[in-house]
Order: sequence, then structure tokens, then C-alpha cells
Amino acid sequence: METSRIPRRRTVLALTALAVTASLTATACGGDSATATTSDGKAKITVLRSNGAIFEPLYIAQQQGYFTAAGLDVTIKAGAQDTSQNAPSILNGEAQFAMTDSSGFLKGAAQDMPIRVVTGLQSATTKTDPTDGLLVQKGSSISSFADLEGKTVGLSALGGTIQFIVEYLVQKDGGDPTKVKFVALPTTSLTDAVSSGKTDAVYSFGAFFAAAKTNTKLRVIGKGMNELPGMIQGLLFSSQKYLASNGATAKKFIEAVAKAITYANQHPDAVRAIDKKYTQLPAAFIDKQATAYYDTNLNTTVMRSVITKMHEFKLLDKEPKDDAVYWDQAPTSAGE
Repeated sequence: METSRIPRRRTVLALTALAVTASLTATACGGDSATATTSDGKAKITVLRSNGAIFEPLYIAQQQGYFTAAGLDVTIKAGAQDTSQNAPSILNGEAQFAMTDSSGFLKGAAQDMPIRVVTGLQSATTKTDPTDGLLVQKGSSISSFADLEGKTVGLSALGGTIQFIVEYLVQKDGGDPTKVKFVALPTTSLTDAVSSGKTDAVYSFGAFFAAAKTNTKLRVIGKGMNELPGMIQGLLFSSQKYLASNGATAKKFIEAVAKAITYANQHPDAVRAIDKKYTQLPAAFIDKQATAYYDTNLNTTVMRSVITKMHEFKLLDKEPKDDAVYWDQAPTSAGE
């Protein structure tokens, strides 16, 4: 179990070291950003997905034939538990695209890694009920995020979007985020951790959060990331080198994902079928739950606010500029 307040810089340094190692490995092995192809001419692409949620549109694009129709042969693999650690695999060419959240990506961008966001998958929105949030025991003295001062909060990964939103909401409620202790736990263990008292609270998401809300021993504090509409909860990124050499292929890939997102929003049962296969939750439970709302749009205004606050919270050593964050063909907008 990893804890946070002190080891942020260690995490950043480790990430940088991994990136350097990946770059050297790619060079030593003759790493090439040219796209490999199948015998019938389809571009071969490997995508690293998250372990918890928001990966459903990738499987839908595969199932509905959107990738094949675009001339792509796509392999989807589970990536690192901490999705910010997928960057080395992108830089050394093991995969061409990977999932992470906004903060997970920014940790790499702030270290000048040559990676760029290519599309969004999901952003916080008031159009739907929260799909993530803080969970505490029903009898807990915690009634607001400010009450987390001096408490331990379980997260799926340290230093990412979830830690950021907790700190942001603690500060918004008038608390001191530096007084909160964070521990990293497997996503599947979060509910048990707070139910058993191993942690004072946990922050969960996706189908796991939905399942935890049915637990009569627990209650939810606040509205989660919906408190900051437009914050990017899931995105796909690639290496600058790959995009420079394979722009047309990358464009076909994100267009296929966009079609899948439209399909997912219109066909919730298709989303549920994927959750039944790739999560450990009971099928009967999944059938009763509303599905998430997916969105390709990257709100640059909200992202800039996240960057500024992450730097303030010492989750980033510096604030990367927009041209070090987005691919020039990514679906960006300044929001409303």
C-alpha cells in the first residue's frame, strides 16, 4: 500500500526515469514510429486501457467494426493500474495509444515527455448523476470534504485526477488539502477498505462507485467531479513521434472511437455487456445501473484551471503550455 503527501516528487522522478529508459530502449532496439500492417494492409495498433472504467467505447469500436472499416487492426490491452505509468509503453513503441485521466497525462507533460492528448473519452458533466465520489461509513463524523483534514483517503492511484479532485474540493470547502493523507489501493478493494475501517474514506468511480452506493453501511459526500464540469476524466494519448509519422492513421483511429462514443451513448446495453465481461461486478447489478455519458470534447479552459491548481497543490512541478498537451488534430474547445 503506497501513501502520499511526502512522495509526490519521488513519483515524478520515477516517471521521468521510466520515460528516459523507454526512449533509450526504443533507440537501442531500432525503435520506429512507422505503423506495422497486417497481411491485408490494415494498420496494426495497440491500445492500453484503464483497469477500472471508461474503456467501453474502445471495445464497442472493435465490436461494431468501426476499427476494421477504418483499415485498422486494433488490439486492446489492460495497462498499468496507475495509468500515468502507461507513458513509457507509448514512448518505446509497445503501444500506439493509451488511456489515462487529465492529471495522469499532465504529470508526463510537465516533465516534457513527447506525448500528446488525441481525444477525450469522458468529462465531468451535470447532464448526468455523478459517476464518482467520496464514500465514508454511514456513522462517520465526516460530513464535508473539509472534514478530511487529518484523515486517510483510499485512491486507486496517487497524484492523478482523483487525488486532485479531492484536494480541490477540500480547499473549496475551506479545508487544508495538505493535511489529508492518501493511500493507493486496487480499485476493487476501495469499498472494502472504507467498510472495514482500513481507511476513513475512499474515492471510487464507475461501476465500482455505483455498486458501493448500494452498500447500506456507506454514504456519499458531495457530487464528485461533477463539481467541476468539463474536467477530463478519461482521455487517449500517443507519442509526438508516432503522430508526426502516422497522422492519417491516428485520425482514423480517433474518428472510429468517436463513432463508438456516439453508439455507446445511444445503446447503454452494449456498455453494460462490456462491463459484465471486464469488471468483477455481478451481472444483475450492472443491468440495473445507468451508464456513463461519454464525450470526445477536450475543454481547454477547464484543463488550464486544473493545470494551475495541480501546480498549486504541488502535483506538478510546472505548468505545461497547451501546445505541449494537445495534438493539433484533437477535438478541443474553449467550452461555454
